Amino acid sequence: MTIGGYYLDLQIVWFILVGVLLTGYAVLDGFDLGVGVLQLFARKDEHRRLFLNAIGPVWDGNEVWLVTGGGALFAAFPEAYATVFSGFYLPFMLLLCALIFRAVAIEFRSKEPWPWWRQMWDILFALGSTISALLIGVAMGNIVRGIPLDEHHEFAGTFFGLLNPYALLMGVTVVLLFAMHGAIYLVMKTEGELHEIVRGWVPRIIGFFLTAYILFNFYTLIALPHVYATVRERPWILLVIATAVLAIMNIPREFHHKRDFNAFLSSCLGMALMMAAFGLTYFPNMVLSSPLPENSLTVMNASSSPKTLEIMLIIALIGIPIVLTYTACIYYIFRGKTKLTSHSY
Repeated sequence: MTIGGYYLDLQIVWFILVGVLLTGYAVLDGFDLGVGVLQLFARKDEHRRLFLNAIGPVWDGNEVWLVTGGGALFAAFPEAYATVFSGFYLPFMLLLCALIFRAVAIEFRSKEPWPWWRQMWDILFALGSTISALLIGVAMGNIVRGIPLDEHHEFAGTFFGLLNPYALLMGVTVVLLFAMHGAIYLVMKTEGELHEIVRGWVPRIIGFFLTAYILFNFYTLIALPHVYATVRERPWILLVIATAVLAIMNIPREFHHKRDFNAFLSSCLGMALMMAAFGLTYFPNMVLSSPLPENSLTVMNASSSPKTLEIMLIIALIGIPIVLTYTACIYYIFRGKTKLTSHSY
C-alpha cells in the first residue's frame, strides 16, 4: 500500500470515527435533552422529579460522547476544529452556558421544598435543554448549508448570518426529534398515571417531528442544490434515508403493541441512520464553504499528519471500548422503572 493511499485510509477512518462519536452523543444525550424540553409539560411536582430521576444516573455520562467527539475532531482534523469553533464561537458559548444551567438545575432543583425554588430550576432546566437542542440543530444546519470561508479557511461571516431560515428550521426539527426521543424514553422508564400521560404525548410529538422533517427535506432539495447533486451521484443514500424513515414510522407500531423498548430502539436506529445519511452526503467535506466551495475544508486538507492519526487511532481503540463498557454497565445497573427514594433528585 502506498503512503498516500494509507494516509487517505486513515483520514477516512477518522471521518467515520468522529461521526460515530457525534452520533453516540445525539442518540444518548438526545433523550436527556428531550426530557428537558418536556419538563414544563408535567404539572405535578412528583412527575417532574420522576423526569429528572429517569435521566439522573446517565445524563452526565452521556455528555462524555460530546467531549470525546470534540476531542477526536481536534486531534484528527485540527484545521476544521479551529474554523468551526472560532466561527461558531458565540453560539457555542451560548450552548455551553445552556448545558451548564441544565446541569446545575438537575442538581439544585430538589435541594429545597419551596415551590418557587423548584419552579425556577424547572424553567432553567427546560430552557437549557431546549436552547441546547436548538443550537445543535442550528450549527448542523449551517454546516450542511455551508458557511463563508476565505482563502485561509477562516470564517468570514457574522453571528446573525448563522441564524438563517434553513439553520433555524433544522434547529426546530432537532428540538422536536429530541422531544420525541425523550418522550419514548420516559414511556419506557415510568409507570402508572405518568406513564399513560406521556404515552398520550408521543403520537402528537411524532406527528410534529415528521411534519418538520418533511418540510426540512423539501427545503433542502429546493435551497441547497449541492445536496441534491450529491444524492443524485450517490443514489444509495436514498436507501439510508428511507430506512431511517421506516425506523421512525415503526415507533407507533411498537407503541400499539406495548413494546416500549422496541419503540425506543427504533428511535435510536432512526437517529443513527439520519446521522449516517448526513455523513454520507457530506463526505469528503469537513467544513463546506459557501459561496466559494474551493475554500472548503475536506478530510484531505484539514487532517493531522499520518503519525498523529496513527497514534490517536491506537488511543481511540483503547478508550472507546472503556467508554462503551462504562455506558453499558450504568444502563444495566439502573434498568427498569424509575422510582423516587430519599436519595432521588
